[in-house]
Amino acid sequence: MPRTTQTSSRPVRTQLARYLTALAAAGLLAGCGLPLASPGAGHDAGGPHASTRVEGGASPSGTKTTTATTSATAVPPLTREQVSDAIAALAHLPVKGRAPKTGYDRAAFGQAWTDDVDVSLGHNGCDTRNDILRRDLTGERLKPGTRGCVVLSGVLADPYTARTITFTRGRSTSSRVQIDHVVALGDAWVTGAQQLTAKQRTTLANDPLNLLAVDGPTNSAKRDSDAASWLPPNKAYRCAYVARQVGVKQRYHLWVTPAEGAQIARILAGCAVTR
Repeated sequence: MPRTTQTSSRPVRTQLARYLTALAAAGLLAGCGLPLASPGAGHDAGGPHASTRVEGGASPSGTKTTTATTSATAVPPLTREQVSDAIAALAHLPVKGRAPKTGYDRAAFGQAWTDDVDVSLGHNGCDTRNDILRRDLTGERLKPGTRGCVVLSGVLADPYTARTITFTRGRSTSSRVQIDHVVALGDAWVTGAQQLTAKQRTTLANDPLNLLAVDGPTNSAKRDSDAASWLPPNKAYRCAYVARQVGVKQRYHLWVTPAEGAQIARILAGCAVTR
């Protein structure tokens, strides 16, 4: 796929690249979020996950009962190296305007939550939604007879709202926790995904790097927005959020718009400073 930029966007890209490179060289940034794992690295391409998993019955004694109003645990920080990687990756992303949304359809990204993808957690016998629930929830209770796949309940420390949400599988309750495409599929479509193959788009839609279990209503409010028009309400997670977006766009050769790139640059520049 071509990685050229439009002539009118070159000054913007150059300005961003110089700005971010200068920040990285000065060592001024520290992190606040999730690592940008390479394809297939580790269990979840987003950091280790420790939880208690039980098939059937009640959760084991000692599992804390929570409600949707409880504060979630703090987001673990990125390392300086991880933040520097995000800065460097952003500086090398093409900067262009949004392509027309003509022809966009969810079906262009393959069967929803298919396991038939060559990426971390792919081909493990479980659908992608349950893979991400198992990764991101704690205290999971799994449905018997599903080979450890289907999550019946668990607790989510929601990164978007900093609230703790109790998840219970059911027709009227499952939507409380949704799986967000960090780079929304509609945004991906207008920033280069039209030029990917059908297989590449299906992989993008099911790549754990691009997926997070989050508060359902907040995810619904995001829709297809990019970083220029929507950010998580939890300001402490914004650094991790945009870093993950950069990682996804780098992996799938997508571009950023001038406004999106500038917003991401500002957020990365504002990450908490450590000594």
